[in-house]
Amino acid sequence: MKLIVGLGNPGYQYHLTPHNLGFMAADRLAEDSGVKFSARESQAATAVTQIAGVPALLAKPETFMNLSGLAVARLLERHGLEAEDLIVLVDEVELALGSIRIRARGSAGGHNGLKSIIGALGTDSFARVRLGVGPEHPIEDRVSYLLSPFRNRDLETVAEMIARGAEAVRVILAEGIQKAMNRFNRRVRPPET
Repeated sequence: MKLIVGLGNPGYQYHLTPHNLGFMAADRLAEDSGVKFSARESQAATAVTQIAGVPALLAKPETFMNLSGLAVARLLERHGLEAEDLIVLVDEVELALGSIRIRARGSAGGHNGLKSIIGALGTDSFARVRLGVGPEHPIEDRVSYLLSPFRNRDLETVAEMIARGAEAVRVILAEGIQKAMNRFNRRVRPPET
């Protein structure tokens, strides 16, 4: 079994914000699999399914972003899984909106959700699918940007990226992370203004 975790903040006010892209991608995987996040365990909403023929537990931590590691560590322990069985879907402000980067391991890169997971697990050896939310212009207040709703004109780009993020997870499970990296780690041109 694989644990696939989308990072975000619970609550309707965060629903369509850049910081909740992980939740949105996890929702897309659940929808594509015909399951709902109807169970609660280890401080997370969960759904059991199969993706690309692999048993998978989808999870959305309900601890708020900065404490995501608590839920992730408990889920891994409860299901007898290791960090290598984990795939995290996460927003990345350092990537242009619409870009995807897959990594087999690595630092948190300033992302508090990833920091929390790395701290709770004591390792950075887990896959992550980073979903780009970076604007085309510099931002002074990163927190406000990440917690404000997407602009209407960006929603189509966001929907396409979520679909590609979900497909990237399927490729990781079916063909391995190296093939997924080769296929998805490409630059995306920023949308026209």
